[in-house]
Amino acid sequence: QVQLVESGGGLVQAGGSLRLSCAASGSTFSRNAMYWYRQIPGKQREWVASISSSGITNYVDSVKGRFTISRDNAKNTVYLEMNSLKPEDTAVYYCNGAYGGGWLRRSSDNWGQGTRVTVSS
Repeated sequence: QVQLVESGGGLVQAGGSLRLSCAASGSTFSRNAMYWYRQIPGKQREWVASISSSGITNYVDSVKGRFTISRDNAKNTVYLEMNSLKPEDTAVYYCNGAYGGGWLRRSSDNWGQGTRVTVSS
């Protein structure tokens, strides 16, 4: 069964940077599109960034120019480099993947603890 483990979160001052990692266990990682989401307690998860199997990237407008998603297929890992962080970026961050129309994590699944990012003003 595929496992996704997020790491790299922490407490950072506004304007600072963090690099999140998502390590995946599985044999189809290189074929997966990968995604980052974030969630504030009591609110729905928000899509943040995506990267296709060929490296095409997309971002939600609020993070364009500040966040960069990348992947290392040899390490089965997707990254989210976050620069110029703002207090409104504070959230728990999660990753997900998709291939052939299927999702590693469905919206109704328990996505676990993710990795927490706190940006102080």
